[in-house]
Amino acid sequence: MGRIHSWDLSTGVDGPGTRFVLFVSGCSLRCLYCANPDTWHLRDGREVTVDEVMAEIEKYRDFITTAGGGVTITGGEPLLQPAFTGAILRRCKEAGLHTAVDTSGLLGARATDELLADTDLVLLDIKSFDIRAYRKLTGGELAPTLNFATRLDRLGVPMWIRYVLVPGWTDDCQAVAGLARFVAGLGSVGRVDVLPFHKLSAAKYEALGIPFPLRDNPAPEPALTERVREQFREQGLTAY
Repeated sequence: MGRIHSWDLSTGVDGPGTRFVLFVSGCSLRCLYCANPDTWHLRDGREVTVDEVMAEIEKYRDFITTAGGGVTITGGEPLLQPAFTGAILRRCKEAGLHTAVDTSGLLGARATDELLADTDLVLLDIKSFDIRAYRKLTGGELAPTLNFATRLDRLGVPMWIRYVLVPGWTDDCQAVAGLARFVAGLGSVGRVDVLPFHKLSAAKYEALGIPFPLRDNPAPEPALTERVREQFREQGLTAY
């Protein structure tokens, strides 16, 4: 059994091809720019079995495989429910489906080697490379994520790094340069996605009666986004 928020189909942002994206419930971080505040609490999720999830995935099997896609587990935080996440990954692999996990890495220690062996791709969200900024931005600690990245690299698990660019929070030149050097040292990183901060989730916060902390924060200008992408490219990385 596990608790989920919803599922959806997406293309291009949750792994290669068209993906069946499962949003699980529960997250230990409280990122100021979080796009899914409705997935924070386990108690708010709907309880389902692995069989129920797989039955839903099966409906779209032909479509997602023809489109070169697969299944992505996101949230929330998938590693808050490692047994549930691991069981879905195992069943997907048995069904011949490409698998991806979107995680902050904070709970990377909960991911067993068996779970990672069933994961074809990890979308690793590194929120900041500055320890103090990371804590203020997320309420969590940076070290577990970096340790998880190193472990994934050691195991040869392919990674895409995701970096949300928030003006005034994650645009510091030195911090970005430090992250780029760290990521460049990980041989299993295929690409870096620099994701411009947006306010599309503001309506969710309003509906939940939760203040949106970055409501007045500007989105990054295209020139700033390109500068940050170029900092990753300077280290030999593919950045979008």
